[in-house]
Amino acid sequence: MRTRLLVLLAFAATLLSGCGYNQIQINDETVTAAWSEVVNQYKRRADLIPNLVSVVQGYASHEKEVLTRVSEARANVAGIKATPELINDPAAFAKFQKAQSELGGALGRLLAVSENYPQLKADANFRDLQAQVEGTENRITVARNRYIKAVQEYNISVRTFPNNLTAMVMGWQTKPNFTVDDEKAISAPPTIKFDAPPANPAAAPAVAPAPTPAPAAAK
Repeated sequence: MRTRLLVLLAFAATLLSGCGYNQIQINDETVTAAWSEVVNQYKRRADLIPNLVSVVQGYASHEKEVLTRVSEARANVAGIKATPELINDPAAFAKFQKAQSELGGALGRLLAVSENYPQLKADANFRDLQAQVEGTENRITVARNRYIKAVQEYNISVRTFPNNLTAMVMGWQTKPNFTVDDEKAISAPPTIKFDAPPANPAAAPAVAPAPTPAPAAAK
């Protein structure tokens, strides 16, 4: 009886292996791990932003539009829960990615503000935060690339025969991935258009003197 049971278990394991069940599970875990790293790097970027905004505000407080946009974009990102279930929902995934793209664009414009403020560029805290943000952006790119490859392998595994039969029975669907349009939006340089800063960035913009009245005409 025991021998028969072992034979049946071995046969079942062979069937599961042959139908791609195990490989699909392996690929799914790889996708989950890769997504966790993407979220981890996005969170690191979001954690750096409050300090960066604070430093920039000290030198360029009147750049309210830029400061407000990056704060609002960060709030939008924080309002989306990046749960593992999100990667199985194309609509939720697209919403999350859109929010992250908007935050990336706002952050790029915030960093570009420094070009107009030499004192800000010279600030040690700003330089350190800028380096950390740039390093995080690089890590985000690496993490996204790994996720793209992991999803590609998973999607292939659930769409090719005979694995697709197992996927159909189990109800497994392909997962959404970052698109070419997403990549273009993120890689595009931000459009910068600021008014010329005052001579002393710490001071308020100078008020133009009132025009001198014209001399009265001679009688």
